[in-house]
Amino acid sequence: MGGSDLPDGRDADWALLSRWLALADVRLGGDRPWDMLLHEPTLARRLLGGGSLALGESYMDGLWSCERLDLLFERLITARLGERLRSPLERFHVLKARLFNLQTRRRAWQVGEQHYDLGNEFYRAMLDERMTYTCAYWQGGPGEAPAPSLAAAQERKLDLVCRKLGLRPGMRLLDIGCGWGSLMRFAAERYGVSCVGVTISAEQAALGGELCAGLPVEFRLQDYRRLDERFDRIASLGMFEHVGHKNMGDYMAVVRRCLADDGLFLLHTIGRNDSAHGTDPWIHRYIFPNGELPSIARIGRACEAHFVVEDLHNFGADYDLTLMAWHERFEAAWPRFADQLGERFHRMWRYYLLCSAAAFRVRDIQLWQWVLSPRGVPGGYRRPG
Repeated sequence: MGGSDLPDGRDADWALLSRWLALADVRLGGDRPWDMLLHEPTLARRLLGGGSLALGESYMDGLWSCERLDLLFERLITARLGERLRSPLERFHVLKARLFNLQTRRRAWQVGEQHYDLGNEFYRAMLDERMTYTCAYWQGGPGEAPAPSLAAAQERKLDLVCRKLGLRPGMRLLDIGCGWGSLMRFAAERYGVSCVGVTISAEQAALGGELCAGLPVEFRLQDYRRLDERFDRIASLGMFEHVGHKNMGDYMAVVRRCLADDGLFLLHTIGRNDSAHGTDPWIHRYIFPNGELPSIARIGRACEAHFVVEDLHNFGADYDLTLMAWHERFEAAWPRFADQLGERFHRMWRYYLLCSAAAFRVRDIQLWQWVLSPRGVPGGYRRPG
């Protein structure tokens, strides 16, 4: 990787940015895989004043490059440079998330239209054969060998969910935020249950119905707040990140009114280590509008009036492996989508996958599976091996 021909140390902004990056062992114009090459003379000033939004947008515009974005972000996150260089826009974003409900019924559909409706063929190329767009379970339990492929790791995760829920033939399962129906399809085929799934993505509902044809599986295009019927078991995989702290109590109330008194609810969600508000401004603008990662404390408070926490399982390190597998498949398939989506999208999506992988790798964010019951499992709940 060659060096940069832009000024190094002679310009005040360049020198200041160089000193900040040195705290993360990153060099401007260096030749290591995680070093940054700046291709625009005034970019240093923009990065110093614009925080994460400027960093992501300037990468999308091709104004800087890096051979291994995931290794760069490992270092930036570990050194907490984002906190040290937080911009006024980022502070405003946090304040807005604290004061306003960004996940109302009207706004809830925005993430479906912007993110999940990108196109089924695009996601088919990036994901495994079942189109499971949540963290895979690579390492497995005690005595299990690591999964040999993305498809195997995703099937292991789906089976883990079914076993944690204790699914049996004849049960009725609700999947809140069902995606393309990978869990419902697996549960119907392997465990003999009937399923209802809700999603806010028209693209997901359309293809999911085709993939689950002939199975006792129903897709509904609706907001979770409209649910009001009973199920033996409820699962939600990768949807709670769109609920928001102002709606968590209402969400849990909806789940409780829909769950049988002797039922179980499995919540699979990304989470953060603290209870700060909002999400990264770049992620909010370009990837997941109105998203908000919950903390253990916030989920716990939302559960208090409705559920007993039976089990909490963290396998967030497996999301690093999942995202890197998605990235590999995305890059391999990109020539098929280049004319349709363009190079700026290509760089945006690469940035999203690799900065997310790094965040899980350094344990800055987590992946939890919660098992909740309305009244406590008699004799205690036992997590399946």
